[in-house]
Amino acid sequence: MLTGPMLILVFLIALAFLFLLIIKWKVEPFLALTCIAFGTAIAIGMPLKEVPGIVTAGFGNTLAGVGILIGLGVIFGQFLGASGAVEKIAGSLLKLFGVKKSPAGLALTGTVVSIPVFFDAAFVILSGLLKSLATRTGISVMTFATALGIGLITSHNMIAPTPGPLVVAENTGSDLGLFILYGIICAVPATLVGGYLYGTFIGKRIQADVDMEEQPEQKQDSSRKEISTALSFGMLLLPIVLILANTVSKLLFPGTIIESFFGFVGDKNIALLISVLAAVIFLKPYIADKSDSLYTEAISAAGMIILITGAGGAFGAVINKSGIGDYLIATMQSWSIPVLLLAFIFSQILRASLGSSTVALVTTSSIMGPLIVDLGVSPILLGLAICAGGIGLSLPNDSGFWVVNRFGKLTITQTLRVWTLGGFIAGLSALVTVFALSLFSGILPGL
Repeated sequence: MLTGPMLILVFLIALAFLFLLIIKWKVEPFLALTCIAFGTAIAIGMPLKEVPGIVTAGFGNTLAGVGILIGLGVIFGQFLGASGAVEKIAGSLLKLFGVKKSPAGLALTGTVVSIPVFFDAAFVILSGLLKSLATRTGISVMTFATALGIGLITSHNMIAPTPGPLVVAENTGSDLGLFILYGIICAVPATLVGGYLYGTFIGKRIQADVDMEEQPEQKQDSSRKEISTALSFGMLLLPIVLILANTVSKLLFPGTIIESFFGFVGDKNIALLISVLAAVIFLKPYIADKSDSLYTEAISAAGMIILITGAGGAFGAVINKSGIGDYLIATMQSWSIPVLLLAFIFSQILRASLGSSTVALVTTSSIMGPLIVDLGVSPILLGLAICAGGIGLSLPNDSGFWVVNRFGKLTITQTLRVWTLGGFIAGLSALVTVFALSLFSGILPGL
């Protein structure tokens, strides 16, 4: 099996060929990803008899986490859209933040929501707002897609109790309360720069090829009873509140029946299932379309999203199995650069190569955490630099790349410009804030 620099070369060639297949030769992403996953495993030199098992295990493990979620999320979104709830919520956001600042409002909304709710679930739940806000404001849907996606992923990587930051805080020996506080301080400017400012910039440059074709304006159905703002927000917040209750119960009532109950109803799949059932019951009076047609459309859309997401996970599994992470660790440990920058680069490269921000954060903090005393740096600052590195450079080996691509209704090129580059800018912005905080080391608590 290949080792060392050849692993990096094969990975880069695989990515280049994947982009050619999808963008240049218009091959269906699911088929392209599946072929690339098998081809990469063979090129790396994995035993042929093990290749099918590695690819299918990666596919299955990914769908074990998001398969049911995607299916339920599409149905939930279909009912919210058909009932007019999404339009009501979008209108309320516009009243609160105004038209010009509405992308900033959506970005900050994403930042808050992603603290208790996993990124994929939050993006699925909130993605229905993208088209509605774009239609109401005349602002490119690309701007809103960037704002939402970057807001969610920044919080997901910077603010505990999401798994990545939680493990980083533990591995670096940081005070969790202070780690959360400084994580928020770093996440907000990163969200505004990478999500709002960059989103506004990129939206003006790729607006015409999306808004006119893929995001047609929806006209209000006069035969439909108008839904209230309270019910609209109630339905949208239902799964979020259930998932949040799960998180809170673990902190406040560990080992009790309360934790067990909310651990069940607050599981992201159960929470969304409950929300779908509630939508079917409570939104029915506000929907003019037949339920059968809504289910058919939702299941049709969910099927392809599930296949593509699973194939992305299969590609990521092959890369993980190759040992590229171990090689990168050994290589970067010999670099003579500032510690905080090294932590960021380490985490960023692992994020890009392994396709998982959580794995990148856990791996980097596991290596650098025990060295904190020798490195002579604040545990919190080191941990935050690691978290900042996990935000950007999401590539097709990341299942989240395909969640954004499909639910955002983007092309591959647009996903790279909106999601991959936007996340990288947000990560750099978070790192700048970490360095700014380091100037007050010894003055601010914990630093």
